[in-house]
Formats: sequence, C-alpha cells, structure tokens
Amino acid sequence: MTEQAAAGAGAMAGLRVIDLTRVLGGPYCTQLLADHGADVIKVEPPAGDEVREWGPPFHDGDAAYFIGINRNKRSIGLDLASPGGREVLMKMLEGADVLIENFKPGTLDKWGIGHDVLRARFPRLIHCRISGFGADGPRGGNPGYDAIIQAMTGMIAATGSPESGPMRIGVPLVDISTGLFATVGILMALAERQRSGLGQFLETTLFETGLAIMHPHTANYFLHGKPPSLTGNEHPNLAPYAIFAARDGKIFTGVGNDGTFRKLCKEIGKPELADDPRFARNRDRVLNRAALRTELEAVFSQFDAVPLCDRLLSAGLPAGPVQSIDKALQSDHATYRGDVLEKDWYKGVASPIRFSRSEASLRRTPPKFGEHAAEVLGEFGYSEGDIADLVAKGAVCPERRR
Repeated sequence: MTEQAAAGAGAMAGLRVIDLTRVLGGPYCTQLLADHGADVIKVEPPAGDEVREWGPPFHDGDAAYFIGINRNKRSIGLDLASPGGREVLMKMLEGADVLIENFKPGTLDKWGIGHDVLRARFPRLIHCRISGFGADGPRGGNPGYDAIIQAMTGMIAATGSPESGPMRIGVPLVDISTGLFATVGILMALAERQRSGLGQFLETTLFETGLAIMHPHTANYFLHGKPPSLTGNEHPNLAPYAIFAARDGKIFTGVGNDGTFRKLCKEIGKPELADDPRFARNRDRVLNRAALRTELEAVFSQFDAVPLCDRLLSAGLPAGPVQSIDKALQSDHATYRGDVLEKDWYKGVASPIRFSRSEASLRRTPPKFGEHAAEVLGEFGYSEGDIADLVAKGAVCPERRR
C-alpha cells in the first residue's frame, strides 16, 4: 500500500470491531474508531438500537440521536438469545479484533459465550464491556444511566447556583466520557497485544467514569474534606472564571494565573485592578470574587460581546461569547476547520482527532436496521441459501421486531 493510500485508509484501517452496544457510550466509542477507518459491524437486537426511537426529530424513521453516533458502520440484526444468532456471532468473531458490548454483566455467560469461552476460542480478541457499575460490589449488575450517575457521583450536587439548586449537566457527559475511556482502553489493549500476542478483557463503567471526571472537586475534597458548594458559573479554584454581562449579550472569560490577570486588566484599560491587594493573587481574587465581578462587569458592560471577545482572544486572553449551537456550527472557524461533515442527506460533527496523514473520513451514512446483513454474512462465508435459512429461523432479523 502506498503512503497516500495508507493515509486515506485511516489510522485504524484493518481493525475489525464487532459492536453489540446500544444507546450512547458504546456507539460513541465505535463511531470514533469507525471514523478513523475501523470496520465496525453494528449487531443490533431484533428490536433494534432503542435510540432509533429517541425523537423527534427523525430522518426516514431514525431519530437524530441515533444518526449522530452511528455513521461509518454496517448494521446487521441478530437475535443473540437464539442459538442460531449466537453461532453467527461466533463466526464473525473469528475475524474480529475487538468485541464491545454493554449488556448487563452476566448476560453473555448466561448465553454460554462469556469471557472465559471467548478467551479460549479467540485468544487475540479484545473484549470491552461498558456497564453501569461493573459486575461486582454492592451495586454490581445494577443498570446505569447518565443522569443517575451524575446524581450519584456528586456532579448534580456541584452544578447550578444557590438560586437554581442542583442541576443536571445539559449534555450526557458521563455516557460520552465512558465511551472515550472505552476507546482509550481498546487502544491500550491493542498496543499491549503487539507485545504479548494476546487479547484481554477490559471494562469501563459509568460510575467510575463519573468519579474520574469530577476534577477538581475530588482533589479539593481529599485535601480539605469539604464537598463543593453551588457556585453557578464560577470556578471553585480560580477567579475571574465565569460569565459576565456585556452590552449586548454575555461572555465567558477565565484567568489561570496572575500574569494573565495583569494582562487582562491592562487590555480593558483598568491596570490598577492588578495592583489592588484584593485582586493581586488568585487566592485573593477567589476570596473577593464578588467585588471583582462588580469591577469587571462595570467595564465589560461598555462593550458588545463578540468584538470584545475577538479583541481579548487576539491579545492572547481566554474569552468567548455565550452563544447557541447554531452560531457555533456556522462560525467562520468551524467552517474553515471543516468541523461539519456532509454526505447526501447527512450532516454531522467531524472527528476532533486530526492526523497529519491518516485522516478521518465519512464513508457511510448511519445505517438502516439490518441494512448490511447480506453483505456482512457473505464476507463470513454464508451463501444466499444460508442467509435465507437464518432469516427463516429468526436468527437473522431483516426487519425490526416491534
């Protein structure tokens, strides 16, 4: 393969992933791998991935929720509760590098295809499981959902203001982060396999992910023993680091060190603030954040939000207008960077991982249920007659069972 062809294939070209996951964390992980060239075969249960129904809005019967995390994959419907469906899965695993699933722990064991069986039959297979709490411990096997984990790991208690009370974070941060950790774990296992020649089992859980991304609140708690209070848009450890009112909207600006604060004060024409003993050091600014807010908003309120942020950013200072998703997607910077992908009817956000050679690509729009069953099964040696027999037995599902 030439260097140009290798680059076009993507960094994960040649990797085959059998994806048994549904909903968000697992599909997010496998879309990331698929964007970079992995052959991801999405094995859906007879009823299909339930997020196909999580709308409106819909395109051709599939919800935007499904469409946003399932591009570059091929779909086949299998009834893994049936012996025939499991036989097909085991045949597919003969040529696979990675199996990823998010069944309730113990489900594969119940079907006779638990990890011990898979390890004996496919010693090079990477088996990744995403679950709510893991298989053991007091909550082992319990179901996990993003907002529930946000509640249980302190996220909701640390989000919001005294006026609003505790609030759920407005994006499924735990699910997405769990999918990212699963991706990292798979890549680590693949790297280790190059040395050992062996696959292994790995697990990411929503609960552990929720705890892991609670920085700096966990670090603060370990030192001073106090749970975080509700600070709204303020940062618990830095000031200024919050939303401020401008003349025609709002901006967010954050300062990470004393030098940056001095530069900010000079840029907005208030250099004396940096010499004020209430604000000279970050620890002082944190203690006097209300007074600092009064001083800064008196200045920011004289400027329009976007020009002010443009000026601060050009000076190397962190600031951004508080704007809606439509403006973000249509911004000059997003357009220049190619952050929106389009193919036929499909639009989506491009992979944020950018390589100098092995670029991500949009090769397939999100699949209809079972769209690639004949294609996939043919690659694994099944004839048209074999496929018809599997359909007749209910092992392969050409249409969703409602």
